[in-house]
Amino acid sequence: MNETISRLLEVAADRTVTVVRTITDDQLTASTPCAEYDVHALVDHLFQVIVNFQALAAKKDSDFGAAPEHLTGAWRDRFADETVRLIEAWARPGAEEGTTGAMAMPARTVGAMVVGDLAVHGWDLARATGQPYEPDAALVGMLVAEFGALAPTARKMGVFGEPVPVGEDAGPFETLLAMTGRDPGWGRP
Repeated sequence: MNETISRLLEVAADRTVTVVRTITDDQLTASTPCAEYDVHALVDHLFQVIVNFQALAAKKDSDFGAAPEHLTGAWRDRFADETVRLIEAWARPGAEEGTTGAMAMPARTVGAMVVGDLAVHGWDLARATGQPYEPDAALVGMLVAEFGALAPTARKMGVFGEPVPVGEDAGPFETLLAMTGRDPGWGRP
């Protein structure tokens, strides 16, 4: 898939924003496939990712150390609004060119990282809250290729867990989830 990052973000955000809008307050304490986060903490983390990757699109530094509480007031609407700002940031001329932020990584690779965060964490949240989640097949193909290259570094940084074994019949999305350290068969406890 040779789409722009902003277009890929639109596809990933369409599904993830739908999941986030449907999360009920009583589901915020539910566990997720991302073991270190419950639903509340994972949505908060995804907010932080979305805001910081807006800065990275503009070639500015990000601040993942600051973790303000985002789940107050009309947080579902704010999540959707910040996602629109993220898409707009990556649609600006030059966003995919050169390197970005203190990461000093190719901008397109950094953009693929946020696309992956939206898709994979969207699945995490859907699973945790009993919602359907069917990712776009072409987007998954791009992420399998990008994350396959990033996986060793991501594991060293603690961003991905150890790969989970999957059967030969695993589809591309199950393969992607397993690559990031998730059990594609995870179910709510």
